[in-house]
Amino acid sequence: MNMNLLLAGFGGQGILFTGKVVAYAGMLDGKEISWLPSYGPEMRGGTANCSVCVSDSPIGSPLVTAPDVLIAMNLPSLEKFESAVVPNGLIMVDSSIVDEKVKRNDVRAVYLPATRLAADSGLKGMANMVMAGRLYKETDFCSDASFKEGIKKSVPARKQELLDKNLAAVEIGLKSGE
Repeated sequence: MNMNLLLAGFGGQGILFTGKVVAYAGMLDGKEISWLPSYGPEMRGGTANCSVCVSDSPIGSPLVTAPDVLIAMNLPSLEKFESAVVPNGLIMVDSSIVDEKVKRNDVRAVYLPATRLAADSGLKGMANMVMAGRLYKETDFCSDASFKEGIKKSVPARKQELLDKNLAAVEIGLKSGE
């Protein structure tokens, strides 16, 4: 098992948090992991991306330059990183925000209106976790138990009231596309 994931979007969309969830889940399954956040100087609205590697073997570099999976939460991220995805890779797009389609035909594209699905369910601001649920459904990168535990470990103690909302958002992503 080897997954090089690049999550990208605007600051404030939960990009780094989602990467942390994936990294924790992989670690709990005994995988080698790396988590490398990158963000602009702005607190919210600037660029944010996160490289996550989940592997059965040692990881040479934490920087993901040729992702197997790209999660693009906005158009600038899709435009910037689409060409970097490896052939036969997966590109997941928040189609609530991004009107464009993936231009490549050598990758698999998943369009999920994550922002709308989260808002319609009373989970505004949880589109990232809707996407995380769909990521899990598409890639099966860890066990169910490790995925749920990864979410629990990623939600800080001071924000425990958000745990159930995060889990509910993941369920939306898991059930999408059925």
